[in-house]
Amino acid sequence: MTASAKAVAGVRTFTADVINGFLEVTHSGFALLGLTVAFAAITLSARPDLRQAGEEQLMDWLQARQVAEIGFPLEPAASDRAMAINPKELPREQAAVAYWLSKKYRVAPEPLAALVTEAYDIGARTKLDPTLILAVMAVESSFNPFAQSPVGAQGLMQVMTRVHTDKYEGFGGHLAAFDPVTNLRVGVKVLQECIARAGSIEGGLRYYVGAANLPDDGGYAAKVLAEHFRLRQVANGRADARLPVNTKPAMLSTQAPAAPAPAVEAAPAAQAPAAEKVALLDGI
Repeated sequence: MTASAKAVAGVRTFTADVINGFLEVTHSGFALLGLTVAFAAITLSARPDLRQAGEEQLMDWLQARQVAEIGFPLEPAASDRAMAINPKELPREQAAVAYWLSKKYRVAPEPLAALVTEAYDIGARTKLDPTLILAVMAVESSFNPFAQSPVGAQGLMQVMTRVHTDKYEGFGGHLAAFDPVTNLRVGVKVLQECIARAGSIEGGLRYYVGAANLPDDGGYAAKVLAEHFRLRQVANGRADARLPVNTKPAMLSTQAPAAPAPAVEAAPAAQAPAAEKVALLDGI
């Protein structure tokens, strides 16, 4: 064998040895990695606490990186918390009511659609007309879930939170007064009790606003009933939603009376003296 042939054979042998060594090392490395992964999986399966701690640390790290990059954490599920529904997904009657209220009170139709849906659901359970419930909300707060009156009535239905704290216990406490759906449900409960106590819707509204023992409720009951009538027209397909011909215009005005009487403002209500507010009475 010539010298050149020997050199070529030596190079081939060296190359083959290097490749075989690399494959052996790689194979051993993959085997070691596989054993490590298997061991980690077995350990995490046996110790859920370690797995949970690891997941939490990983999430914290990812969120920290996210905040560092964009300035605030992203929440893909944030829309799930939003109390809003596409009005187009509602039944025709409810959609009509939601759009009409949205236009009149200058509130976005999506959250109003959620309130309309809840009003119809709770109305069916309590045997109250949902448009009456919505009319009370309209007059009380103009659909402002954070409204508060001078005497402390709060939320959509202007419930006296400090008096009806017990009614909020099942919802996590009195701060739930500012959750629109919770306030609606508690307000309907109070309204239902007032109507039962008075024996009529109009009398119940006088109790609700705290004017049951007063000679005049400032036109509150008439305002609510007028809005109720308009909403019933809308629900029945009457887009104009005109007022009854035989009803006194002054009693149906949605504006507060010009005379300096203890009138109930359209939003929020409860302008009657605090001592007379029905929500302040025990047993309601």
